[in-house]
Amino acid sequence: MKTILFTGDSITDVGRSRENNGHLGLGYPTLVNGVLGFESPNQYRILNRGISGNRIVDLYARVKADCINLNPDVMSILIGVNDVWHEFDYNNGVEAEKFFNVYSMMIEEIKAALPNIRIMIMEPFVLKGPATEGNWDQFYSEVALRAKKAKEIAEKYELSFIPLQEKFDAAAKIAPNTFWLADGVHPTTAGHELIKREWLKAFLQEDR
Repeated sequence: MKTILFTGDSITDVGRSRENNGHLGLGYPTLVNGVLGFESPNQYRILNRGISGNRIVDLYARVKADCINLNPDVMSILIGVNDVWHEFDYNNGVEAEKFFNVYSMMIEEIKAALPNIRIMIMEPFVLKGPATEGNWDQFYSEVALRAKKAKEIAEKYELSFIPLQEKFDAAAKIAPNTFWLADGVHPTTAGHELIKREWLKAFLQEDR
């Protein structure tokens, strides 16, 4: 049985249990678990270690407890929007170069401890909405910078990269932004379904 670990911020957390590994929250990890569990019973164990509000520095600070000690076969990372958002709200963001450097250190530590792990990097994304429109131009450009750095991490370490911004941009032409991202950051059920589909495309390309 393969263990798949999802980690990141509130977009991954979505109310997951801290006590019960089987309660994965209400987001895309649960949707992925449903598909893989139905199509391949007892072949995958899914864990969710997303924590609302996390930035890359927070993710790295808990990499031992919430990744390495769990010994996953696959790790999926979605991080970056709070590295921007926290600068606007708390003057405590993580600038793009530091984001890249800390991300690199985290990947290197994981790969050193778990040389056979498969790591999947998900692209951070944003749409104009209630939480983002007040600083929209800077919000969008800064998240795009973190997305660029996330892609560079994937390229540097030859990891899977899952683009999401262009998918949400395309979806927003079909239905309003808030249909996909309730506040411009946090996905609705339809938004989580979009993420699930893109994640599974990337995962199944290499897993079977």
